[in-house]
Amino acid sequence: MRVTQSVVKTLREAPAGAELPSHIFLLRGGYVKQLASGVYSIMPFGKRILQKIEVVIREEMNRIDGQEVELPLSQPAELWQESGRYTAVGSELLRFKDRTEHPMVLAMTHEEAVTDMARHYLSSYKQLPFMVYQFQLKFRDEPRSRGGLVRVREFTMKDGYSFHRTDEDLDAYYQRVYTAYERIFQRVGIRPVVVKSDTGIMGGKLAHEFMLETGHGEDYLILARDGSYAANQEIAEFHRETVPESPLPVEKVATPGYKTIEDVSGFLSVDAKKTMKVVLYETEHAKRKTLVMVALRGDLEAGEIKIRNYLKVPWLLPAQDDFIRSFGIVPGYASPVGIAERSDLLILSDLSIAEGNNFVAGANEEGFHLRHVNFRRDFQTPHCGDFAKAVSGHKSPDGKAELHAVRGIEIGNIFKLGTKFSESMNCAYLDESGQHKIPIMGCYGIGVGRLMAAVVENSHDDFGPIWPEEITPFHVHLVAIGKEPEVVEACEKLQAEWDAAGFEVLFDDRDERPGVKFKDADLWGVPVRVAVGKKTLAEGCVEWKLRKDKEHTVVPLSSTSDRLKSHYRK
Repeated sequence: MRVTQSVVKTLREAPAGAELPSHIFLLRGGYVKQLASGVYSIMPFGKRILQKIEVVIREEMNRIDGQEVELPLSQPAELWQESGRYTAVGSELLRFKDRTEHPMVLAMTHEEAVTDMARHYLSSYKQLPFMVYQFQLKFRDEPRSRGGLVRVREFTMKDGYSFHRTDEDLDAYYQRVYTAYERIFQRVGIRPVVVKSDTGIMGGKLAHEFMLETGHGEDYLILARDGSYAANQEIAEFHRETVPESPLPVEKVATPGYKTIEDVSGFLSVDAKKTMKVVLYETEHAKRKTLVMVALRGDLEAGEIKIRNYLKVPWLLPAQDDFIRSFGIVPGYASPVGIAERSDLLILSDLSIAEGNNFVAGANEEGFHLRHVNFRRDFQTPHCGDFAKAVSGHKSPDGKAELHAVRGIEIGNIFKLGTKFSESMNCAYLDESGQHKIPIMGCYGIGVGRLMAAVVENSHDDFGPIWPEEITPFHVHLVAIGKEPEVVEACEKLQAEWDAAGFEVLFDDRDERPGVKFKDADLWGVPVRVAVGKKTLAEGCVEWKLRKDKEHTVVPLSSTSDRLKSHYRK
């Protein structure tokens, strides 16, 4: 491939708004071009990389008996109504009507379509288990597209779906996919951190995310320093240390104008750990507008994903003062003390309150707080659990290791879906005794474009990406220094020789200064660069440089083919 014939254009400066290294270098190197917010055109060099990533994934999916299919991007709304996600999912699901006024959606994921496929194929237990996968476009109308290919609205994903008779069979196959994912990421040069995660809109019983640890990540991971625990912060658990105390009598104290935890603890000279924080949300629960009161220790933050999952609601919003007051609760001085739970009021107590004693809490009266509030004696609720966010410095769930938070980018996920989709969509088979049974499902995803961006995040320097050999757009970058006939002739002979040996060659034959060509070579990140110039050629030599190295070496021209074969182990 000659650069003069390539559809590629590099940029000297980082585009406005690009902050992540992957976003900067994929734009500057001409791999992608932004068409709209969260929508990118993939240019030829980027497409070569994506195709090679797909080859890696396809090989590993076939290795675990996956069968490739292709499911539609546009789908009838009835499928999503059957699963319940047509109304459960918000505006990120693009809904439209076709020319016959039939309601349709652009799929953001394909559980409904694959379950529909399975219920028309599956009839007998003898057909189980099986797994199908695809590389298909998705559209998700993200409210905040950011970071280039890290969070986009239109993207290609490898999504796989497995169907099983028993939980044990799903467990065994889940582990096979887990291992296959480890091989995929190893082949593209990434060592992921694997964490337990929220199942989100996918539903199901268990999920793991494969994360690239990076300071530019959009997610926070909670890791034990001894390696014994790892989870996405959204669902991470932690040990709450408590000191047993005898309950003391409740004491009402004046706290004029003091509303925040910081102000109240300072005014009353108590540690924030001895205060009760109340966070108030509104949501729709049991088909009615509901106030949710969450009580937790004053030094903790509410974990909204945990609360949503517990209540099985798709959204939570900060409650408005008028709505709060309608329950006899005073904003700034709120507590569950003296508040009766109703069908439209749910009181949740974090374990830090349920297991602690003698907290300072609001008195539900302007300008007053209560000392020595205790769960069970002073208020009760059946809704006790883990509703707080784990942060650095907390202890692991077993209390033995310190936790710390790091940032990461999700590069893959696996879910145990259970029967959420197969049951709601009437997918069934007959077992040995002729009884109808519901298959148990698993789901496995990798965003192909996001993985390309993650590779750049993981492997780059100040000048551009350093592509791993298995997914590099080209094997060798041949640079002609000058337009002298002998230089051009030598380059053309090398290109022909390397092509014949099975190497993919990028030949920079442009009439440009060496500095321009070398800067572009860094942006294109090909593992091996060979530069041919008049001076070195006169000595029968060329410049040999590995992209990961800072300096080049001068080697005999006649040795380059053997060097390439040795480098790529051909």
